Amino acid sequence: MTFRNGGRLMRGRGGRRKVCEFSRLGILPDYKDPERLRRFLGPTGKILPRRRTGLTAKMQRRLTIAIKRARHMALLPFVERSVTDRRR
Repeated sequence: MTFRNGGRLMRGRGGRRKVCEFSRLGILPDYKDPERLRRFLGPTGKILPRRRTGLTAKMQRRLTIAIKRARHMALLPFVERSVTDRRR
């Protein structure tokens, strides 16, 4: 989306705001559902921030607790193998 501002073309941030997946589905993050939790992890296994996940602050806190519980129960890995490690 571009528009004029004093003779210069400005590019807007555009895009739609993400909707909290858990609130939309009416569920809570659960450590027993590792497939759903895995979508909120980056390629190295780090928990993605709110600005990337689109979750509310409350759901992000609950998600973090659920991921940490799943990691301690060995349902999720603490770290993912990097691209260079996969070749070996």
